[in-house]
Amino acid sequence: MSLEPCASAYHLPKSNHWQEDHISQVATAAPKAFNRRAIPEGATEGTWSAPDGHEIRHIDWPQPPADVTPRGSMLFMAGRGDAYEKYLESFEHWRERGWQVSATDWRGQGGSGRLGNDLATGHIDDFALWIADLADFWRGWAEGREGPLVLVGHSMGGHLTLRAVMEKVLDPAPDALILSAPMLDTFPDLVPLPVKRGFAKIMAKLGDPKRPAWKMSEKPGSKPGMRQTLLTHDVERYEDELWWRSHRPELELGPGSWGWVSGAMESATALFRRGALESVEVPVFIVATAADRLVSPSAIRSAIARLANVESLMFGDEARHEVLREADPVRIHALDAIDDFLKRKVAPGG
Repeated sequence: MSLEPCASAYHLPKSNHWQEDHISQVATAAPKAFNRRAIPEGATEGTWSAPDGHEIRHIDWPQPPADVTPRGSMLFMAGRGDAYEKYLESFEHWRERGWQVSATDWRGQGGSGRLGNDLATGHIDDFALWIADLADFWRGWAEGREGPLVLVGHSMGGHLTLRAVMEKVLDPAPDALILSAPMLDTFPDLVPLPVKRGFAKIMAKLGDPKRPAWKMSEKPGSKPGMRQTLLTHDVERYEDELWWRSHRPELELGPGSWGWVSGAMESATALFRRGALESVEVPVFIVATAADRLVSPSAIRSAIARLANVESLMFGDEARHEVLREADPVRIHALDAIDDFLKRKVAPGG
């Protein structure tokens, strides 16, 4: 029985809210040349101490250009096994549109230590620890900032940011939430969530919960050579991650632990409990792909159907899991849709 992030069956989705006629209203241009393998001058990397003393890494991107109207501040949270180095190109895109961008690791991955028995396994006992870290960091990060505050989460980061907003633990509340391919449920597709949750809890208790739940890579049964086929069609952007891992070895992370799997199932149950998603008041934009083989497109559709204030853009076979690191036609379309949403909902300037 495999329990990696992927598809799960729910009810039928709403149709996409981000209609194609918006495309003509958004200026779409070829991206400027940008060095995805360097931290630019003006960016600041540092560490933040959580209340228990754990050191968590973060980055503040350079200020927006002087000739661009300031629009507000944006905090980006990456996915499981991710690091913010993978998303520098997106940070620059948002900076050029007037956003002051920051990002931080989740504790136990990236350059923020490990919680398991080794450097390769991604472990957590309870997703609530990550949500508490986000709430504490957000409180200090948001203090004194002018303009709208936008929270962005990719994959597992999308799961955790959505749950934090749903549970209203972020003070002040974000003005908007952007979710990229959020990890809302796991394989196997046809197995009900309570069964998966029970199985994961048993497996975590049968041995050390910090032991890896699968052998390697993001997905049980996948080989290292298959990894790109799960993430992006863009070979060069995929190789950017490998470059960063070779130059910053502390960024590399392998499979999740059984503790992580059990935590993911418990957290997914919290997300989909009756009335939970319906209680979210913050405007939400979701960009994802129906062809995702790491997270569940049907769970994403279910969330779209239940969120009260949501717009969405769903790609097909042209996009893999890392939509913001896809080939330019997909990536630019996704970023244009996010920009348009933010202009209409929270920041008309820029």
